[in-house]
Amino acid sequence: MAITQQDILKALSYVEEPDLGKDLVTLNMIENIQIDGKNISFTVILTTPACPLKELIQNACIRAIHTMVDKEANVTVNLTSRVTTARDTNSAILKDVKNIIAIASGKGGVGKSTVTANLAIALSQSGAKVGLIDADISGPSMPLMFNAEEERPRVFRTPEGRNLIEPIERYGIKLISIGFLAPAENAVVWRGPMASSALKQFISDVDWGELDYLLIDLPPGTSDIHLTLVQTVPVTGAIIVTTPQKVALADAQKGLQMFRQPQINVPVLGIIENMAYFTPAELPQNKYFIFGEGGGQQLATKWGVPLLGQIPLVQSIRESGDDGMPEVIKVDSPAGKVFEEVAQAVAQQVSVRNAGLAKTKIVPINT
Repeated sequence: MAITQQDILKALSYVEEPDLGKDLVTLNMIENIQIDGKNISFTVILTTPACPLKELIQNACIRAIHTMVDKEANVTVNLTSRVTTARDTNSAILKDVKNIIAIASGKGGVGKSTVTANLAIALSQSGAKVGLIDADISGPSMPLMFNAEEERPRVFRTPEGRNLIEPIERYGIKLISIGFLAPAENAVVWRGPMASSALKQFISDVDWGELDYLLIDLPPGTSDIHLTLVQTVPVTGAIIVTTPQKVALADAQKGLQMFRQPQINVPVLGIIENMAYFTPAELPQNKYFIFGEGGGQQLATKWGVPLLGQIPLVQSIRESGDDGMPEVIKVDSPAGKVFEEVAQAVAQQVSVRNAGLAKTKIVPINT
């Protein structure tokens, strides 16, 4: 008896997407089924190009066809991706940006900007379209980290008569920072409303185009900038960056609580523990917990959020940032591999959030 498309769909209806808890057919993840005798091919649409479960899903599909359709079938599973979004389609601000991710820390000095830069590039290397806003107005570091200190954005006029800023592009990332608009040696001394106004301009007056992920590198603490962000755009979720020691964890907890306040209610996608352990280059298997051990996991467990990853304290990460060549760009870098794994975990949590929680909304806050 000839194999039919219905046979294929029935078999694949028993393959579950591990993160989303539903089968591939129900989730409309199967397309382009082709049957030629015993040769079967189809496409699985993943929820992100950074999906860490690609091989698992692929093998499960092949196993389902062999078990339920024909054990001798020659099965080809083509994997592609379509990044999900939970945005309200009526939102005019950044309407072509699928996911807006706030990256915050309770205190300075925990390496939030280093993590953000490497995370952005890792997501881009996986095949996603990524933008980055350096919202740390008083301490912008992205121009240095992306080797773009001398770059100046171009302003152009749209057919509708609007003046838009063209973001700087580096390593596949669309990037904007106050550091591109002011000399590097000059201090930006602004009151809160001026900084908030700059962030709004970076959001509404920059030609971002289509993006899968727009990362917002927030300043340390909880401030006007954070409130301005959630009042201006629908934020998909927040990531908290911390280091393991108690003083950093105490401040990180405050940052996490801010997003979880009922009037803000932005989902926390997880925690990234930076400088988790020291690994000497000459002893790559050794781990020394200089700032304490397990702090990030304890914080994640306490608040019921994932620990997205632990970034080691290694000299090459610091050198890469100073040289304007983030670590994740380097081939065969063990630390770069960690950033890739963290990016996969972030993309995974975005997909889970988009499938299971309410649509993102701009937060109305009366202050």
